[in-house]
Amino acid sequence: MRTDTRLEERDMSGLSTVDEPEFSRLAERHRRELHVHCYRMLGSFQDAEDTVQETFLRAWRRRETFEGRSTFRAWLYRIATNACLDLLAKRRPEPATGGEVLWLQPYPDRLLDELRADDNDEPETAALARETIELAYLVAVQHLAPRPRAVLILRDVLGWPAKDVAELLGDSVNSVNSALQRARAGMREHLPAERQDWTGGEEDTGTRELVRRFTDASVATDVDALATMLREDVRCSMPPTPGLHVGREAVVADWIADGFDQMTGLRAVPTSANRQPAVAFYLWQDQEHAYLPLTLDVLRISGGAIAEITTFHDDQFPRFALPERLRKGEPA
Repeated sequence: MRTDTRLEERDMSGLSTVDEPEFSRLAERHRRELHVHCYRMLGSFQDAEDTVQETFLRAWRRRETFEGRSTFRAWLYRIATNACLDLLAKRRPEPATGGEVLWLQPYPDRLLDELRADDNDEPETAALARETIELAYLVAVQHLAPRPRAVLILRDVLGWPAKDVAELLGDSVNSVNSALQRARAGMREHLPAERQDWTGGEEDTGTRELVRRFTDASVATDVDALATMLREDVRCSMPPTPGLHVGREAVVADWIADGFDQMTGLRAVPTSANRQPAVAFYLWQDQEHAYLPLTLDVLRISGGAIAEITTFHDDQFPRFALPERLRKGEPA
């Protein structure tokens, strides 16, 4: 994110004299990037929201400890990282059998768009920011122990020097480097096999067409058509509901067992989450005379096929600014 020159040039050693409205104004500039940082650490949008609030509260209460040796932004990142570690120490959940992360929540692209790219960002930097917010990356990160997780995000995502990370965590540089090696090994173990081939680029025409076909076939509950779009090793999950299905046959069998092929009255609204295509589905309810929110599917596409479908409950719709209901005849 572009730094505020006025903020960086001011005498921040006098932060203890700043009143609360001014302090809030300075801190609020960094809310979205801190929220994304906490989200990477925690995997939960709501937990990230709570942790950013805790970060601002701690920063205000400890403002006299800011000595101006680093930027105000870096100081906030230190507080946010420690707040995440404190939360993980209190209630660190374990991934379920099969590697499911049941507390995983999606992040709306409309909110990620609030992040302001630095004018000097290289294409590789933009790709890194994109790839490290995708759901597969978030899931892999959640398998790491808290401190190696923090090291990985601070070093590989934010680009902090090992010396600064060591200072934040109260460790030696050697300890940080060792933790980074362990974290990278853990990520290779839990990331999809084709992860190294991801480019983090924008959706191409083929991807958009595949999403359109997936949407149409879903609304028509055409399981046979959907099956042709799935990779043989496709993965489907629905956090926070347990139940990971791996492989085209297992996924299709689960859909049929749930009666999906018999459903009627579906409508769809395209959206995007975690820099991935997503589709919000609505189901007609006679008593409401409207289509009401049902589920949100986030897709991972690889090699021209759907490699993963992560389905979220309708409680996520408000974050995406999706309609509360759709009327017959109204455009989606």
